Amino acid sequence: MRHRVRGRHLGRTSSHRKAMFRNMAVSLIRSVRADPEEYGSPKVAGRIITTVAKAKELRPQVEKLITMARKSLPIQRKADELGTSAERNSEQWRSWRKSEGWQEWNQAQAPVLAMRRKAYSVLRDNEAVDILFSDLAETFEERQGGYTRIVKLAKPRLGDAGPQALIEFVGVRDRVSTKGSAPVVVKDDEEASAEEQTEEPASEEAVADETASAEAEESTEESSEEKPE
Repeated sequence: MRHRVRGRHLGRTSSHRKAMFRNMAVSLIRSVRADPEEYGSPKVAGRIITTVAKAKELRPQVEKLITMARKSLPIQRKADELGTSAERNSEQWRSWRKSEGWQEWNQAQAPVLAMRRKAYSVLRDNEAVDILFSDLAETFEERQGGYTRIVKLAKPRLGDAGPQALIEFVGVRDRVSTKGSAPVVVKDDEEASAEEQTEEPASEEAVADETASAEAEESTEESSEEKPE
């Protein structure tokens, strides 16, 4: 029994399993910019279909990469403030390249470059790394985890009848149930006047009851005073 051993072997060797999840992660990330007219592109952007076991193993690997890309955003913005807007290889850019400002920008940019290199060592795909640090990082900047969802499909896979599931990024096709507010009822002048007329007799009856009870109390007090000692 495999107690305290995390992960699924999926009937593959370690190298085969790593290569498979690398290709699946690249396919999921690159599907964000998928062109529906291109041959072989996914039908829905930001989604791939696989088996349930593979989707559960792929999810934490992709979410770790997105978390790393999110953490690079504030560092990148601080580094951009130290950069220059001059065109590369121009005279202004060359003078900035030899100044201390470039040294400060280089030091501020170093953590972002290290994160990009780490992501590339996992994905081995330049386009996927660019999508990860530009599109997905900005999309999930305010979200603290839970960037993907797994939805099980009813139809099994053709061939071996394996249970299928789709894994996709959240925030696009979220099923959020919103409670509608009660409609505001606008009453006409005739209805409002009719309600006021029905309320007035009720108030007069209440006043009459109060006066009758007060007179009864006074009569009981007088009768008690007239009794001989």
